Amino acid sequence: MEPTMTETKEPKIITEALAVIDKGLAEMLHRELVSTNEVADLLLDVRTLLTPSDEEPEHQPS
Repeated sequence: MEPTMTETKEPKIITEALAVIDKGLAEMLHRELVSTNEVADLLLDVRTLLTPSDEEPEHQPS
């Protein structure tokens, strides 16, 4: 059985989200204080990556 478009795309999206998280954590680990705006920006970046865009049609079961 061939993987569907959704199955092949999910690992890439998750990998990208993990990269954003890792970068953000690396920047924040060396600081004692982190502003709520910086944390909110990081969370919004991850949410944006994990939210389907309007350009990509959602997978419809056959």
